[in-house]
Amino acid sequence: MASRRESLKIIGAIGTTCAFPFSADELYGQHVHRPEAAADVSTVYTPKFFRAAEFETLGKLAEAIIPATDTPGAIGAGVPRYIDEVASANPEHKRRLREGLAWLDKKSSHLFKARFGALSEAQQVALLKPLSDAVESERKLNPHERFFQLVKNLTADGYYTSRVGLVDELGYAGNTVLEKFPTCEIPEH
Repeated sequence: MASRRESLKIIGAIGTTCAFPFSADELYGQHVHRPEAAADVSTVYTPKFFRAAEFETLGKLAEAIIPATDTPGAIGAGVPRYIDEVASANPEHKRRLREGLAWLDKKSSHLFKARFGALSEAQQVALLKPLSDAVESERKLNPHERFFQLVKNLTADGYYTSRVGLVDELGYAGNTVLEKFPTCEIPEH
C-alpha cells in the first residue's frame, strides 16, 4: 500500500487547500476536550444529508485523498461525518456534492464497470488524478473538477481539525504552557 505522502502526492497536496466553511471557534483545537467526550468514529452514524450509497462513496473518496497509514485515514478521523455536517448546513454544498457523487459513480461505472467504492486503489487514482491535476492548474475548472476541489478541501479541513489529524498526526498540544521559550539558533537573529 502506498504511503500517505505518496498518495497525497498523487492526489495533490492538501496543505494549501484548507478553506474552512465555518467560524474558527468551531475547530477541534478551539475546544476543551475530555477523553470521554471524544467522538467515537467507530459508532454507527446516520447521515443528516447524504443517502447511504452517497455516504459510502464519499467515505471512499475521502479515504483516497487521505488514506490510512500509521495513523487513521479520513474515515478513521470521521471526515465523512464532518462533510455531512458541513453539507447539511450549506445548500450550495448539498447541490454540488450530490451531483458530484452521482457523476463520480456514473464515471466509475462507465470506465471500470463498478461504482467508485468498489474500485481498486489503482482505479481510484486513475479516475482522480486528472481531477487533481486540474485543481492544481491555473485554468478555470469544470463542474466535476470543482466538485473534487470541494471534497478535497473539506477532507483536509475535516482531517486536520479532528483529533486524529490535529493531535495524533500533527502533534498539536494546545493549552500548554512553556516553562521558557526556545532560543533562536540562527546567529543573525
